[in-house]
Amino acid sequence: MSPATLFKNGRVFLSGVKPGTNAGLHRPPTFSECILIRDDKIEHVGSFDDEAVSSALAAEPSITVHDLAGKTVLPGFVDGHMHLMLLGQALNKLDLGKCKNLNDIRSALKKYAEAYPDMPRILARGYMHIMVPGGAKAADLDDLDPTGKNRPILIDSKDLHSTWCNTAGIKELGAESWPDVPGGIIERDADGKLTGIFSEAANITYVWPYLASVASVEERIAAIRSAVKAYHESGYTGMIDMAMDEGAWDAVQALIKADGSIPMRIAAYWLIKPLKTKAETVAQVDRAIELAEQYNASTTPDCRIVGIKVICDGIIDACTAGLSEPYAHNQHVEVPLWTHEQLQPVVQRATEGGLQIALHAIGDATITMVVDILSDFADPEKRPRCEHIELSSEKDATRLGAKRITASIQPVHADPAILKAWPRLLGEHRCERAFAYREFADKGAPLALGSDAPTAPHTPLGNIYVGTTRRSYREPELQTTVNPHFALGLCEAVAAATEGAAYSCFDDHRIGVLQKGHKADFVVVDMEWEKEKLMDAKVTETWYNGAKVSSA
Repeated sequence: MSPATLFKNGRVFLSGVKPGTNAGLHRPPTFSECILIRDDKIEHVGSFDDEAVSSALAAEPSITVHDLAGKTVLPGFVDGHMHLMLLGQALNKLDLGKCKNLNDIRSALKKYAEAYPDMPRILARGYMHIMVPGGAKAADLDDLDPTGKNRPILIDSKDLHSTWCNTAGIKELGAESWPDVPGGIIERDADGKLTGIFSEAANITYVWPYLASVASVEERIAAIRSAVKAYHESGYTGMIDMAMDEGAWDAVQALIKADGSIPMRIAAYWLIKPLKTKAETVAQVDRAIELAEQYNASTTPDCRIVGIKVICDGIIDACTAGLSEPYAHNQHVEVPLWTHEQLQPVVQRATEGGLQIALHAIGDATITMVVDILSDFADPEKRPRCEHIELSSEKDATRLGAKRITASIQPVHADPAILKAWPRLLGEHRCERAFAYREFADKGAPLALGSDAPTAPHTPLGNIYVGTTRRSYREPELQTTVNPHFALGLCEAVAAATEGAAYSCFDDHRIGVLQKGHKADFVVVDMEWEKEKLMDAKVTETWYNGAKVSSA
């Protein structure tokens, strides 16, 4: 028998909040005081006086005992929506998230270019459209390279829906010859000249693959290692990748071949792009089905293809989300990235192939279309999911629960620090419907919490803080709250970030809850069980498969 490890004198969280359960705002937590693990499994959770504990101590005098000194033990967090390769690469890009305006951006880029004169191109992330009210342009970035090499500059928007390039970047990408793609935006000025902004399907179809092609396999492997390390430090033991493609999957497999395994449970959704013909588009689904037949819960349970992901609209800040009313500031109604007719055969083919369906929908018109599609053509037993759901109607919130569609939400996107443009873009009346998480829970939709990293901070405790307080994690001094009547309770938010996320990808039979027989994936946190004090909580240890993978 392998040696056991006992953790005592702690507060071991017992969820009891099953996905789809309305736990409410004020449900009190339930804790046990110790947890006993052996190999990669949990052997017992309960009291120090339980027979299972005393028997183990009697049989194994040298048993390893950890005194938790009152700290809290939570299930290992599972990020319900993130982007593994993009996160790993973003960790090595210049972060412009603290910039306020174009001058700040230019200053940061110039300093970075000077500090790294040998980089072949300058890669940055985190710009927001409100930082450049007049519209970002290539010329804004053309005089920032002090080396005189005129290196390409490519900047990811905070939401990853757009890339902003300088003129050298446009040239390196070969963008002048790019034909328009369905659902894509290649911005041009009044004279037809490229502005350097590529959004939505144009970004996914052209820019992402190019950046992947100039990154070596070694660089992509290093990016994944960086992402996994950062996630361990934050308390994650699982992640759900929502934009898997060939380049990222090849790198994941190369890393597994090199190291034997990745100490992280990875469930991936294959990204489906809108191509010119129905046959071309559906062929991407067939590729996902092919991979899922090889990499699944039976063959490779810790790194598998579970479904497809379709980005059905854009975002509100870029005015590309699909709304039922025109945008307030310009009266525009945006064309959806996918129509009902385009989406239906994709969902039908994925359902026939036994895949899960994950559909990105932010604006209320797109959410209605997506719920229609999932209700009519997805297999409810396959736990279909709607991603983001930022501006929904009460009717659609009710339908999510009635159809058991997982509400895959990212509270960090509800941070008031990044929503300052919404009243102007939407009008105050529509802002009152933003991030209606309380309705999703009350109507019975299973909740899965994610971060959408690297578009937002990936810390799970910060995510839960925003979801429960509706206050800012980015700017804690900010007193603004966003629709506090839509807040989640602390118990249900923690459950949604662990068991709920595991449930969303069919992994709740072995992770997400601290109970006998489940995997020994857990996190030790120095915290008080109050939502207002989550900003002070500290992850001190992360355990994966019964082994400590991170220690503060």
